[in-house]
Amino acid sequence: MSTVTQRVNSIKQPWGGYIRASQFNKQLLDDGKLLNPIENVHPSIVGMAVDYLTRFMINQDIKQSFSVSYRGAEVAEKLKKKTKKEFEKYISNIRGLDKVSIINACKVVTYDVWYRNLGQALYVQTAKDTNPDFATIENIQIMVERGITFWEKFGPIIEEGFTFEPTGYTKTVSAGDGDFLTKDTLWDFKVSESKLNRKQTLQILMYWIMGQHSGKEEFKNISKLGIYNPRLNIVYTLDVNNISPETIKEVETTVICYE
Repeated sequence: MSTVTQRVNSIKQPWGGYIRASQFNKQLLDDGKLLNPIENVHPSIVGMAVDYLTRFMINQDIKQSFSVSYRGAEVAEKLKKKTKKEFEKYISNIRGLDKVSIINACKVVTYDVWYRNLGQALYVQTAKDTNPDFATIENIQIMVERGITFWEKFGPIIEEGFTFEPTGYTKTVSAGDGDFLTKDTLWDFKVSESKLNRKQTLQILMYWIMGQHSGKEEFKNISKLGIYNPRLNIVYTLDVNNISPETIKEVETTVICYE
């Protein structure tokens, strides 16, 4: 059993990927701002902080926006005493895009690993050791602001942090949650320095396929795949009709492994 991300990392794709990056339409959103070249916090922490803070700035619901972090804190509480109290101290200091809020958001998202990948939880950077410097804080602030601007153009969001119960998961891919749904598009946020790649395109295709298998009403009208990278400020979109039925079938049977 694996998560969507773990499955993507273990699969050897055809040359160029099941879906090539070149198949996506590409749109640059130029805000005239440049990010600082060096950050002192792991890219995964920055990525989650940008994602969750963007959600929070839009919906003002801290528990919904940082829901995976909350779940991770609950798991950690069962295994390590006083962890939840520490978590609550950090989460209570997230109020917006000020310096204190961004620092605490970076600390809070370190708890995600307790829910997403328990085997790595004891080996990754802890909340206490996660202390973004000025350059990192400024970058996160700019990227969240870009995310807000992005949603003003491509929203509204109808669901965030979605999962694939009751019938979207399999024995092979038993966990995983997506980022956002709008009326007709399944969106994924990526905060990497690299351009769109085959791992990212396979991940979002898996999300769409699992959504179709889930039985949930909200996936029935999803006809496009979208990836937004606030670091590069680039939007990638692809109409599902431009993906061959053979490719979809191949991912269903050999990657996700529906019986």
